Amino acid sequence: MSSHRGLLSRILGRLIAGIWFLCQVLLIAWATLAIYYSNLPWTALRLSLAIAFAAFAIWALWFSRQRRMPGVVGALFLGVVAWWISIPPSHDREWRPEVAVMPRAVIDGDRVRITGVRNFDYRNRNDFTVRWEEREVSLSHLTALDFYVSYFTEGPVGHTFVSFIFDNAPPLSISIETRPEVGEGFAPVASLFKQFELIYLVGDERDLVGVRTNHRREPVYLYRLNTSADDARRLLLVYLKRINELADRPEFYHLLTNSCTINIVRYANAAGRAGRFDIRHLLNGLIDSYLYHSGRVDTTLPFDELRRRSLINEAARAADGASDFPERIRASLPTVSH
Repeated sequence: MSSHRGLLSRILGRLIAGIWFLCQVLLIAWATLAIYYSNLPWTALRLSLAIAFAAFAIWALWFSRQRRMPGVVGALFLGVVAWWISIPPSHDREWRPEVAVMPRAVIDGDRVRITGVRNFDYRNRNDFTVRWEEREVSLSHLTALDFYVSYFTEGPVGHTFVSFIFDNAPPLSISIETRPEVGEGFAPVASLFKQFELIYLVGDERDLVGVRTNHRREPVYLYRLNTSADDARRLLLVYLKRINELADRPEFYHLLTNSCTINIVRYANAAGRAGRFDIRHLLNGLIDSYLYHSGRVDTTLPFDELRRRSLINEAARAADGASDFPERIRASLPTVSH
């Protein structure tokens, strides 16, 4: 019996040691990346400090025989955390023209007036005519909600956004995105370390959808959600509140906690959605599978057939620049009545 206890004790001890080692590796990696992606102005300085911290932490924790070294590493780590927390978001940067204007909404009873609605004319993905507009919509004329999934490369990660459908006005798309500066592009790891502010782009579908299908050549899928008009109105009001909050107070985008699909699910919960977290909320390239198997889209077709028929790229290319772009990309969809 004592030998069994000794074996279990050794196994438990090794398991705890392994977990502690993994925690140390993760903490060193996080702090190293936080230093590299900090607000220091020079890349060479940030890289040098990051390498120096990682090298010292590895030496101090696993090679030094001085007992005080782990405490020194802990103090340095807490200093990095305090520094990282203190880095503020800003509205005052040299933004790329696609995200240069923060939208804002004024709600007056049934009427909603939105400024900063993007409606660019694209000749290619980097050559466009800038046009920011003002739109007015009526909540009582909001009838449905559509859900988009687009992919840089088809796989488990994509981009999701929604369009609010009105019976007396064109659809209004809202896309939760990073707000890159001039010369920047999206980087997943960097987005975990306060490298991008957050923006809710409000735009015309000819822009927010067409730039993806026709100029970035991203596969884009469109689904009509099984959402009541009342729930769609509640969701729009949640979005509008957040749009105004961001216009007043900037926030950082975060891939895992403050990104497109995570926020869509969060706001759907606030608007009345019933459901639990699903891993496909993070692996959002699979989100249409989640929507189908949770009954949030039409399920009369097998999922693979629904997905095949929900790809809108061909219709979007044929409708490029047309005033009836929204109608034409929906003309053959199996889940949208016409």
